[in-house]
Amino acid sequence: MRKKFHDLLHAYKVEAFKISHNNECVKDRTNEILEFTEQALNNAYTFHFHGDPDPAKLETLTEVKNFTLEAIMPPIVEKLVQRIHVLEKQHEAMVGLVDNILEQLSDDRLEQKKKLG
Repeated sequence: MRKKFHDLLHAYKVEAFKISHNNECVKDRTNEILEFTEQALNNAYTFHFHGDPDPAKLETLTEVKNFTLEAIMPPIVEKLVQRIHVLEKQHEAMVGLVDNILEQLSDDRLEQKKKLG
């Protein structure tokens, strides 16, 4: 039983490594990441002033907002989405590992019952 668990864990580790270092599906992954990034950046929120804002302050704040949305946020959001994507794939692999472990335990119990009964 220990050998079976060891093999299952090793298979999971290999799969998790492939997920985070796989260059075969880079194009698909990149398209998905860019799509989520675009969606996140399109949800830019607006700010509201209390009272009448000074036109100079309004222009400065608008420039800062535009610069942030166009230059600073895209690479940050891309990295976050990329990390989330990898973690989701690793989570799916972990669920598969747990499923395989439970199947092995179930199979082992059936074998034990057959031997005893």
